[in-house]
Order: sequence, then structure tokens, then C-alpha cells
Amino acid sequence: MSSFQHRQSAHCESGVMASLLSHAGLPMSEPMAFGLASGLAFAYLPIVKLSGMPLIAYRMPPKHLIKTLSKRLGVRLHTRTFGNPQQGKQALDQALERGQLVGLQSSVFWLPYFPPEMRFHFNAHNLLAYGRDGDDYLLSDPVLEEPVRCPSADLQKARFAKGALAAKGLMYSLEQVPLEHDWHQLVRKSVLSTTRILDGMPLPWIGIRGIQHLAGQVAKLDPNNAKYNRLYLTHIVRMQEEIGTGGAGFRFMYASFLQEAGALLGEPSLNEASSRLTRIGDTWRQFASACVRASRSKGETANFAPIAETLRGIALQERELMQELAAWSKRK
Repeated sequence: MSSFQHRQSAHCESGVMASLLSHAGLPMSEPMAFGLASGLAFAYLPIVKLSGMPLIAYRMPPKHLIKTLSKRLGVRLHTRTFGNPQQGKQALDQALERGQLVGLQSSVFWLPYFPPEMRFHFNAHNLLAYGRDGDDYLLSDPVLEEPVRCPSADLQKARFAKGALAAKGLMYSLEQVPLEHDWHQLVRKSVLSTTRILDGMPLPWIGIRGIQHLAGQVAKLDPNNAKYNRLYLTHIVRMQEEIGTGGAGFRFMYASFLQEAGALLGEPSLNEASSRLTRIGDTWRQFASACVRASRSKGETANFAPIAETLRGIALQERELMQELAAWSKRK
């Protein structure tokens, strides 16, 4: 597929969707794809464990961006999963022979082009297949600088890995992509949806309430339980800064969406909101640094109150910003 252009992205799902849409003739940046799909979120889920620690998420769940963005843009999303791995391979080969650009969900652990230290059992990594050469598939993995080749057997393992979020060979493509849109209406609808996700859920672990809940958990840490505190704080940092784009990274991406939308619509208020969210992202980074320092403190009693206060400040700033964006999105 000579016309396909690989683009490196910050996050796999938004990067794949931006590339699929751009290839179909609708130019789309990754931040715009992320923002239009209302991907920004926060969740503190104690019932979902990762290495014995609660799941902390800064974006909507896997597949949300793919489905929501397709629906909002009026795109026909064609998806398939397979009970038989061989059928999944055959379907991919046939799609590539037809010249289709195909999105795939896979496991990072079985992709040999990742260095061993970067491989972990995460089954919701998205990438693009754009061709085949002999026994190798030609892949555009959005988190890498250049396209890569992947042996057929390895891609099969990655597509049909078992466990949580198992892809079952999921492949997807876009059909009938409309090129004309009412961008004012589309941006307003997407922004309003994001404000409701972050500040409209009555659940104590979701959105702004979830950030406040995490602050409360940090404040309650027992200074005498140094081992647990170290594990808990490093887990927070890992979830925020190392898994995917992370907490601050998703705030920066949504800020870029607001800036791009502001320029597109001629709305200076969105540019101001972008600057404020960028500053909030910087504060998330400062929070992570404070967690690291507290986790490394030796021979002294850690003080968790200032860390919790930083987080409460973030929650307050995000709530104020979401309320202002909600008011903007409802204006005629």
C-alpha cells in the first residue's frame, strides 16, 4: 500500500484512528481524534487489581475511542473477531490483498519488534497492518518512529493471546467515511460528553470524585508501613507516567485538542482552556515527582498530607475547567 503514510503517535488507539481516518481522506490529528472521541477520564477502581493494587486509569476503556469516534463522524466501522485463529489469519490476508488498511488489537508481549524490557502482558495494544511481504506482515505501530515487519507466527500469537482483554483476533477497518462535518456541533457535543465523564458521574471512583478519593487514600497512608507505602506510591506513578500515555500525557493531549479546536472554530476561550489544562498536566507531573520522593525517603517519616493536597488542588482545577467547558458547549 504505497500511499499509506506511517505516523508516530503518543497513544496506540488514538494514533490508529487518526491514521485510518487520514488515509481515508479525512485529515485527522491524534489530539483531534482523542478529543472528538471524549477519551479523557479518570477512574480509581479498587475492585480491579494490577499486581494487588487498584487500577488507576486516565482515559476511557479500550475500544471506546474506536467506537465513539466512528459513531460521531458517521463512519461505518467494520469489525470482526474469530474463534478460530486460522480463520483470523485468512481474513487478514484477504483484507490486505484487497488493499485495505486494517486495525488490529494485539498483545504487546508477543510482538518481537519491542525490546524485551518493554514487553508485558497487555492485550489491548492497537496497530495497523498495511501489507505483507513473504512471511512477514508490514505493520505501522503508532508508538514507533518507523514501520516494522513482523513474522506471521508472532503476529498470530499477539492477536490471539489469552487473558484479560483478550482480542480474539479483533480486526477493524473504516468504510464510507464522510468528509464534510459540522465541526461546531461535533466539537461541542464531544466537549460536553467529556465534562460529563469527568464531572457528571455520581460514582465515588470516577472522574473528579475519583481524584478526590485517591487523595484521601494517599492522606490515610500510615507512615509506619513503609513497605506498603513504597509499593502503593510507585504503583500510582507507574499507572500515571509509564503505562500508555499516562495521566499528565492525556491531559496534554486533550489540551492540544482544545487548542486545535479553538483555531478551527475561531474560539479564543478554547485556547485559554487549553493553556489551563496544560498547567494542570504540569501539576500532575509534580504530584508524580512528590510520590517518587516520598517512596524513596529513608530514615525519616514521610509526610503524605502535602501530596494529598496537591491532588485535591488538581481535582478542584479540573472541576472548574470542566464546568466552564460545559457552559461553553451548551451556548448557542
